[in-house]
Amino acid sequence: MYSIADAARALRAGETTSAALIESAIALADRHDADLGVYLTRFDEAARRQARQADDERARGLDRGILHGIPIAVKDNIAAADGPTTAQSLVHDRAWGMGLDAPVVARMKAAGAIITGKTTTMEFGCGVPDSGKPFPLPRNPWEPTRWAGGSSSGTASGIAAGLFPAGLGSDTAGSIRMPAAFCGITGLLPTFGRVPKSGCVPLGYSLDRVGPLARTAADCAAVLEVIAGAHPSDPDSVDGAFTSGPPMPDLVGLRVGVARQEDLPLPADPELSGVFDRAIGVLVACGADVDEIALPYRRETTTATFVTAVAEGLAYHRTDLRQRWDDYFVAARGLLAKGALISGADYVQAQRVRRVAQTAMSELFDRIDVIVCPTAAITAPRFDQLVDAAGHQDDAGVFGMLDTAYWNALGTPVLALPMGFGADGLPLSLQIAGPAFGDATILRVGEVFQQHTDWHTQVPPIRTAVVA
Repeated sequence: MYSIADAARALRAGETTSAALIESAIALADRHDADLGVYLTRFDEAARRQARQADDERARGLDRGILHGIPIAVKDNIAAADGPTTAQSLVHDRAWGMGLDAPVVARMKAAGAIITGKTTTMEFGCGVPDSGKPFPLPRNPWEPTRWAGGSSSGTASGIAAGLFPAGLGSDTAGSIRMPAAFCGITGLLPTFGRVPKSGCVPLGYSLDRVGPLARTAADCAAVLEVIAGAHPSDPDSVDGAFTSGPPMPDLVGLRVGVARQEDLPLPADPELSGVFDRAIGVLVACGADVDEIALPYRRETTTATFVTAVAEGLAYHRTDLRQRWDDYFVAARGLLAKGALISGADYVQAQRVRRVAQTAMSELFDRIDVIVCPTAAITAPRFDQLVDAAGHQDDAGVFGMLDTAYWNALGTPVLALPMGFGADGLPLSLQIAGPAFGDATILRVGEVFQQHTDWHTQVPPIRTAVVA
């Protein structure tokens, strides 16, 4: 198990080669992928060629940066020229994006990253796993009878299992942070507009964001430096390069708002409260000043996220749902079809709620620097806990125990990182949220937290005796 920073240091010290890193990644995928369902498509031969090129470039004195020669995986709703983009769906047109790189993938390649393959997701980034379709079932390396989380499932599972040190995902209501939480790794939801989302199969046009998953906050920052910045193909993307800046030696003077979940009627993991309190204690020990807060319009804003997501999702899928209903996964089509129940007035009202909440959150950030809260009230669920008796996504069950969708409506950046283990020995996760374009601050806070904890260094046993 290694980080981008570890691999980059080893490459520059001559302790390893990119070719060796790729061969290790391929060997690990050969050994574990049949049990974990990490990949939809592997680019083994292309990766070998790119690794040889990276080694040759370094030998000639060319250094493209920290990602040069590092294996990276890409969620299969993001276009990469090396292979098809399926969005894990029988419905999706395989010609979509064929031969083209999404801006984020092109930027990763220009920085010398080696794309190892396309990773499993949920159909079109929504719904839950479905064994009734011909796609791998993404499993959790901590316990393969559990879900890796959606929808950046394979990326998170592969990082936790050590198949690659980092990857790209997307997040509409928690799809980077949920799998990061369940798999015990780090995931960043960047500020909306910070990273171009073009070349990513859309789900919620005003909610979707592309971002990194990795072992550490420092690695997420390294990837964000490469993929951030405006692109003409995405009118929502904003000008300005991202620089994480120097690490913070401590958190002295940092004002932290602590948002608890007691106001939500959730059957939380019995260890959650103590684990969260100890995480706050780490921040205090590093010099932070903490204050208990309430998130403004928490329930209303979370509802606005889901109203927006299903309405915008239906706008993209309306024709295919009508013509190819049976080709969709049961959970995905049920979720997307709910958009037909959303009126124009409902959609407009949801956007008004978002604006009111954004204003209130901006005012809250006038007196605090970051907000911390649990990412989820539970550890990774079993597959049979994800759907109701009809096979539809159980929004009142597992998905009601997540604290992620609120932030998508606001557009603010959020970092999810491991903070301990639940009663069942599986990872629990902390979210660190900041104001719009406060990505650097939350990443630096995450780095300090990880300098004083070792949860991000914990690795799963990778039990491969899978029980369906």
